[in-house]
Amino acid sequence: MMRPIKEVLLFLLLAIFSKATGTKDYPYSRCSMPGDGASYCLSWRLAVEANNVRAWRTVPTQCLRYVESYMIGGQYDQDVELVVEQIFSYVNEVVLSGDGMDAWILDVDDTCISNVYYYKGKRYGCDPYDPAGFRAWALKGGCPAIPGVLVLFNKLIDSGLKVILVTGRDEATFGQVTRDNLHNQGFVGYERLIMRTAADKGKNAVTYKSQIRKQLMEEGYKIWGNVGDQWSDLQGECTGNRTFKLPNPMYFVP
Repeated sequence: MMRPIKEVLLFLLLAIFSKATGTKDYPYSRCSMPGDGASYCLSWRLAVEANNVRAWRTVPTQCLRYVESYMIGGQYDQDVELVVEQIFSYVNEVVLSGDGMDAWILDVDDTCISNVYYYKGKRYGCDPYDPAGFRAWALKGGCPAIPGVLVLFNKLIDSGLKVILVTGRDEATFGQVTRDNLHNQGFVGYERLIMRTAADKGKNAVTYKSQIRKQLMEEGYKIWGNVGDQWSDLQGECTGNRTFKLPNPMYFVP
């Protein structure tokens, strides 16, 4: 009689232990499932920003409201401001050569000026990239400045750095409208705006921007810093003394 009772008690103890240690209660098991709402979308955005998710074409459709809230609800602005604060700390420690060749590189789209209003119409990246649609948007010249980066831009210039803007936009199509857009938003006093030419056609962003930075260094510039919203802004050759990544969960540029 005692043996069956002991077996029942042992079975109950094993069941309780199994439930306490089962993987179904682990947070990482839950958030790995695409249907788990905000928890999954937070994990997805973190993986994107850490460059662990690569070559993604669209934002997961279930993350539309999450990305919308992130971009226009205040968190994006706070994240940008934190990055800018880190750049300020670094710039304050830089000892310039004083030869007029101390440079800093900034990307343009979604680094200096924002396309968030355009991407609102594209469901914040849930819709596939639309070259014609973006072209029409950019030609309007209405991209607003990203406030934190405009403050950074002026700080860099006041510090004596030569700010060089490097963009994947092509000169023939977007040259004048981009210059006007930047000027109208307060980006005045940069050293140079470098855009794609016919010779850059077909190059991916890493190759194109690496070649531009290499050329600048061959001209004698020392690149103290490099800021962009895409990893392809910051990878490759001659990346600079330090790189700083701004958040962008709306699209990926290879």
